[in-house]
Amino acid sequence: MIVITGQLLREARKYEETAEKMIAACDRPAFHLSARTGWMNDPNGFSFYGGKYHLFYQYHPYDCLWGPMHWGHAVSEDLLHWEYLPAALAPDELYDRDGCFSGSALALPDGRQLLMYTGVLREQQADGSVRETQTQCLAAGDGTDYEKYEKNPVLTAADLPEGCSAQDFRDPKIWRRGDGTYRCVAGNRRGDGNGQILLFESADGFSWKYKKVLAGNGGRFGRMWECPDFFPLGGKWVLLTSPQDMLPSGFEYHNGNGTMCLIGDFDEETETFTQRHDQSVDYGIDFYAPQTLQTPDGRRVMIGWMQNWDTCGIRAQEARWFGQMSLPRELSVENGRLYQRPVRELELLRHDRRAYQGVTVSGELSLEGVQGRTVDLELSIRPQEGQELYRKFAVRFAQNDKYRTSLSFHPGDSILKIDRKFSGSRRAIIHQRRSLVNSRNGRLKLRIILDRFSVEVFVNDGEQALTATLYTEQAAAGISFYADGAVRMDLVKYDLGD
Repeated sequence: MIVITGQLLREARKYEETAEKMIAACDRPAFHLSARTGWMNDPNGFSFYGGKYHLFYQYHPYDCLWGPMHWGHAVSEDLLHWEYLPAALAPDELYDRDGCFSGSALALPDGRQLLMYTGVLREQQADGSVRETQTQCLAAGDGTDYEKYEKNPVLTAADLPEGCSAQDFRDPKIWRRGDGTYRCVAGNRRGDGNGQILLFESADGFSWKYKKVLAGNGGRFGRMWECPDFFPLGGKWVLLTSPQDMLPSGFEYHNGNGTMCLIGDFDEETETFTQRHDQSVDYGIDFYAPQTLQTPDGRRVMIGWMQNWDTCGIRAQEARWFGQMSLPRELSVENGRLYQRPVRELELLRHDRRAYQGVTVSGELSLEGVQGRTVDLELSIRPQEGQELYRKFAVRFAQNDKYRTSLSFHPGDSILKIDRKFSGSRRAIIHQRRSLVNSRNGRLKLRIILDRFSVEVFVNDGEQALTATLYTEQAAAGISFYADGAVRMDLVKYDLGD
């Protein structure tokens, strides 16, 4: 039994238990995990332990703004219904007094759960400037309570090769190899400002040493690389990371902080990764810092922070929580690309099926029984037979006379656009994103999943995903369709929930 002795953690646990009672269930997402109270960002420690899925997260319980980072904690049996557990970590040691930053988790052979995280220490220098040091730290526990390792930190600047920043050294993702040894990857910045992913090794999960640079930016994708994850999938190896300060490359990457996937080959003898393909992970507005796990039945499932650092001003100041996670997504590598599909467990929440076959859309159209804010909508479109290719098709949702968010497709250039500028936001943040999708002669498949405060779009059976948060009033529940020209549409709609 672990006795919680840290005052900061005891205070956080007491506060969150009281504060969450002030948030009604209807004011939260129905099947996405949101902050228990206060602020949430990156997913941490996404893992399966003790018969349940565990998801920790970057957490500031006392305010809906970023602050001293704790680790929030929730568990689930199906990846959709989450139970809050007490906060797992608080910044209460010298090496992490300014934040317990992102990290990961796994089960140890002795039955404990091991957490590996970044500790942050900020120290004022003689010239008045502040120097930040980031180190990697451990805590072990029973799935509810965790004790920080007495030899923390286990990786410091002294473990880094020459030219590696100790100020940008964070977000360890740990795994256990088939031979019983351990590896982790962490994000780092070189002296020239470029990001890289470092690989570390350990015989027991507690004593760590530097192995090599697994992958480097080389000036290609933004600057610092955060939140790496590395795993085998479909005969290839996949490296996920979230680069900062991205420059766009056509429609493939967006400005700012983004998410990137590198697919390639990994020689496990020399531990050498050779990149073969790169792509965005999400083509919408709000998705960052994804992390994966392998389910007991062998699926690789990813979850991400359903937010963007440049869009945090969208939430009302009086709100009691900020930040939610994406739907967990099953990953595969197909045709050399990363595909994403909502976890199959979501289908168990479906009810009240409504289907339409071969509906003609020309101008505005609403369909009986097709509305709601917790909805799973599958549709496929094609040109009306015998007519010219339509010029535009759109789905509008979270809609009433005042508000709407739209997803529009222009077959002439195969551009799919999400637009939430009329969703009720009073801030001039990012409201539109465009994506180049695969479409032949105006044919397209879409799966649109609405929860109360978000939309996630899966294109062509998971070939691409677009994610956006929206805080439109819940009374705006209309769904309608529009075509400039004539579109033939097949549609199946389900309500989602218990």
